[in-house]
Amino acid sequence: MVEITAQMVKDLRAATGAGPLDCKKALEINQGDFDKAVEYLRERGLAKAAKKLSAGRTMNEGLIQTYQHFNQRLGVMVEVNCETDFVANSAPFQEFARNIALHIANLAPEYVRREDVPEAVIKAERDLQMRILKEDPKNAGKPEDVLNRILEGRMNKFFEEIVLMEQEFLMDDSKKVSEALSELVAKVGESCEIRRFARFALGEDDGQSGAG
Repeated sequence: MVEITAQMVKDLRAATGAGPLDCKKALEINQGDFDKAVEYLRERGLAKAAKKLSAGRTMNEGLIQTYQHFNQRLGVMVEVNCETDFVANSAPFQEFARNIALHIANLAPEYVRREDVPEAVIKAERDLQMRILKEDPKNAGKPEDVLNRILEGRMNKFFEEIVLMEQEFLMDDSKKVSEALSELVAKVGESCEIRRFARFALGEDDGQSGAG
């Protein structure tokens, strides 16, 4: 198994404009072969989609999608944006918005993107995980760089649990929400984004909300 390095992912992102998760997956599937990974992304429309996502286009259209559980004890509201009302009214866009609302209801993310997570929350989690690592007898004597690598793995897992775009998509757990969004962009031919959401469960002190 070829080791996929951060530099390899960075180079592929620069060449295609695709997201880091898409690039990493393309490299893994193609055993680190750069050219094959580029072709893989292009065949699936992800390179083109990612460039649209990062093109700085104005996304003032879209819809507010809601979901309410049958017992009315859980509700979700999510804003999904696109460039035109034509796409906002299209079946693929509306289906995606419904699925995202259902996903949020079930997987309870706290933030839309990793960069939305407050630094204080990240620092607290890093400090906690490093303390756990150092207190574990089996880690005694391990070099600091080894502990840091383990820590990064744990932090990635932490983000996958609380960040919507990094969660496994409820409707297809072979892909992340970010990948499902890229596929939507490729399908409808214009920029789309999940801007913000709110999730309320009866009895909770505060509703969860993720803002872009």
